[in-house]
Amino acid sequence: MTRPRYRTVGTALIFLSVAQLSTGLKCICHICTNKTCETGADGACWNSVMLIDGKEEAVKSCLTPLEMKGQVFCYSSRNVSKRNCCFTDFCNNETLHLYPAGRIQMEPGWGRLELAAVVLVPICLLCAGVLLVICAAHGRHCTHRRIRKHDVEEPLDDQSLMAPHKSLKDLIFDMSTSGSGSGLPLLVQRTIARTIILQETIGKGRFGEVWRGKWRGEDVAVKIFSSRDERSWFREAEIYQTILLRHENILGFIAADNKDNGSWTQLWLVSEYHEHGSLYDYLNRHTVSVEAMLILALSIASGLAHLHMEIVGTQGKPAIAHRDLKSKNILVKRNGTAAIADLGLAVKHDPTTNTVDIPANHRVGTKRYMAPEILDDSINMSNFELIKRADMYSLGLVFWELTRRCSVRGVYEDYQMPYYDIVPSDPSIEDMRKVVCDQRLRPNIPNQWQSCEALRVMGKIMRECWYTNSAARLTALRVKKTVSQVANVKDMKE
Repeated sequence: MTRPRYRTVGTALIFLSVAQLSTGLKCICHICTNKTCETGADGACWNSVMLIDGKEEAVKSCLTPLEMKGQVFCYSSRNVSKRNCCFTDFCNNETLHLYPAGRIQMEPGWGRLELAAVVLVPICLLCAGVLLVICAAHGRHCTHRRIRKHDVEEPLDDQSLMAPHKSLKDLIFDMSTSGSGSGLPLLVQRTIARTIILQETIGKGRFGEVWRGKWRGEDVAVKIFSSRDERSWFREAEIYQTILLRHENILGFIAADNKDNGSWTQLWLVSEYHEHGSLYDYLNRHTVSVEAMLILALSIASGLAHLHMEIVGTQGKPAIAHRDLKSKNILVKRNGTAAIADLGLAVKHDPTTNTVDIPANHRVGTKRYMAPEILDDSINMSNFELIKRADMYSLGLVFWELTRRCSVRGVYEDYQMPYYDIVPSDPSIEDMRKVVCDQRLRPNIPNQWQSCEALRVMGKIMRECWYTNSAARLTALRVKKTVSQVANVKDMKE
């Protein structure tokens, strides 16, 4: 009787246990309707607390058997969350805290905004201070550079000359005010020449070609000599770099360089570009007013006077004679003045030895513009004064070409070259010698020039430049002063 009874009690206990497991767990649930929930036999009660915006937020609920796999939801994160999983009814009824009780109220944690402010504000202040220091240092540097720019006695190095912001005008200013005034350093010249892009041919001559090129977006003239004319190239580059030669009425020299393309060598001479071209081209296309004629005549005389002038001093300039002055070797600038170019045949006078450095060059001047003493070979080439006087004869012929194209009350002459009516278009030295030396003919001066004071004075200057006796000819300085007086009188009358 007893043993069956015990068996019945054991069976009842097992049944109760299985029934309890099959019914699952009951847990506290904040998000449920009845504030309680029930999970499966393999579930758990979940209790957690998290730090949200500086405050502790508690969450209590049930975990399903699927959520319990691996117990991911039961892991805590330091100082951010605390989680607890338990397995008895309502075991999650306790309240969890991240910190000891009362700490949050006594020592509230910093939020994201406060933390960002604490970190970023000092960094911003530090950056602002660094920027102020850099700006102050840069300002002092710029001031120092401006002071140096105005100090023309301080030599410029290659890097400052070739700064990216430098224009041709700046370079020419630097050349004329720094150092000896004899031109840019050779390395800078080569750098400039090798960064020029040729655009178009604008002229040809015995020496080679003249091109319009671009350097840093600005136009330049590039005179390209053939390799067989190396002496002319070297001579012209040498003359252009004479100390104190730079003058507003002498073509602005920029650089000289020899460029080898593998099959032949090109000799480059880079100078300022003047869009109007030579005086010869300009007079063929345009007539000039009396005022424009005087401006051109005065600037040509000024340029020649500067060439002929000797400047005495340790950094002085020797006197220079052009020897090939003609309208094709004079350029017309945009402002209406002229610049003397083509110094390949020029010679310098050495006052200490009283000698002339006549180049060993096969070229001679242009036959049409040769003075009588050169045509009949009576000139003493060792006498520098005689060479300068030959320039004055040529100047008189240039003035004749210019004055013929002067329009007075709508009356002017067609453009013609000197002696156009009595010698061939390409005269020989013998042709010119017969006309100039034997017959002593000179270009015709029209009678109507007498009705205009400016033209009358110009005609008088021409005659005094054409004397067969070179000693009687005017000097360039005298011509400059006379033309200047005529221009001033005309300005006062107007």
